[in-house]
Amino acid sequence: MFFTRKKKAIVAKDAALAGRAASAFDVPERHAVLGTPLMGPHPTGSETAYVGLGCFWGAERIFWQLDGVISTAVGYQGGYTPHPTYEEVCSGKTGHTEAVKVVFDPSRISYEDLLAHFWEEHDPTQGMRQGGDVGTQYRSAIYTTTDAQLRTAEASRDAYAAELTRARYGDITTEIGPAGPFYYAEDYHQQYLHKVPYGYCGLEGTGVSCPIGLGVNAETTAARA
Repeated sequence: MFFTRKKKAIVAKDAALAGRAASAFDVPERHAVLGTPLMGPHPTGSETAYVGLGCFWGAERIFWQLDGVISTAVGYQGGYTPHPTYEEVCSGKTGHTEAVKVVFDPSRISYEDLLAHFWEEHDPTQGMRQGGDVGTQYRSAIYTTTDAQLRTAEASRDAYAAELTRARYGDITTEIGPAGPFYYAEDYHQQYLHKVPYGYCGLEGTGVSCPIGLGVNAETTAARA
């Protein structure tokens, strides 16, 4: 889409775009599918997860369809430029990846369950790309909000890495670390595949089951018991 979209190394902080003090566009108040607040406030007791798994159009749809998810939104995270635009992120000069914010009710769906879907719905071994989408903005990432989330994310990575190795995949390249600022993407990106049902989605999993949460299969569980 943009001539710089194939950048394969994250820009250095001192070379990143300066950005701006506030968003250059308005964010919709309500989720187009769930009807819940996009930016909050969210119910007491809810938790938030941040993940990146390639183009955020298809990635967001995975999560808004799950029982127990309260709200989702797409945005930019993991980089340096404050309040970037889509074009700036695609230039490779912000350091951000396309991310999904998932607000969920932990009494109905666990963080492990969300991670199982995350791992299974993309190929986390591809580095700065996802399928035909190439560039630093498509890198795989998990950004955590608590120490418990960080421990769970790292444990899930290790468990899934073992399964991928058995299936002859390479090393997981997913970036895992504490969440920095999440900058909401433009209105037209929010719930894009609801607004454009036949729009582009380039996500494709490996077909390897994740041995945590909803990804557990009976055979693997029995073998480890």
